[in-house]
Amino acid sequence: MSTVAQTLSLLTRLNTTGHRTAVNVFLVIVLAHWAEHLVQIFQIWVLGWPVPDSRGVLGQWFPWLVRTEALHYAYALVMLAGLILLRPGFTGAARRWWTVALVIQCWHFVEHFVLLVQAQTGDHLLGRPVPTSVLQLAVPRVELHLAYNALVFVPMAYAVTLARPPALAPREI
Repeated sequence: MSTVAQTLSLLTRLNTTGHRTAVNVFLVIVLAHWAEHLVQIFQIWVLGWPVPDSRGVLGQWFPWLVRTEALHYAYALVMLAGLILLRPGFTGAARRWWTVALVIQCWHFVEHFVLLVQAQTGDHLLGRPVPTSVLQLAVPRVELHLAYNALVFVPMAYAVTLARPPALAPREI
């Protein structure tokens, strides 16, 4: 079997018999990331930690995770890829809501690309001292990325609740 045929076969399985499992694995990844943002917000708003010390759970042990734009960009890419690759398995209203999540994630991905380019070049938006995304000019970074994750997650989760497993064919007697 050729590589193209294998890829098509995998995509077909991801969007037919393996769709529910693939979506569930994707949701675990998304929820883990979402939890990191919620912990970071808790550290800032409830515990009163300074933003540089509020690194979520993993960032407490691995501080470079929070400071690495490449890692944030890679996660945004994984989100974008997951939303694109799993979209064909949704139909009707579920597909429309999944598409809403995809469109929002496209912008979120652009924002992370802007941050990555600035981190790599050292040339920051509007001469700011640190890499700054477009909407970060108006909304603080931590809160902005919490909002992005919520704006992607809510329609995605709604799409999953709308999705129904394929109807079982009646047994022949």
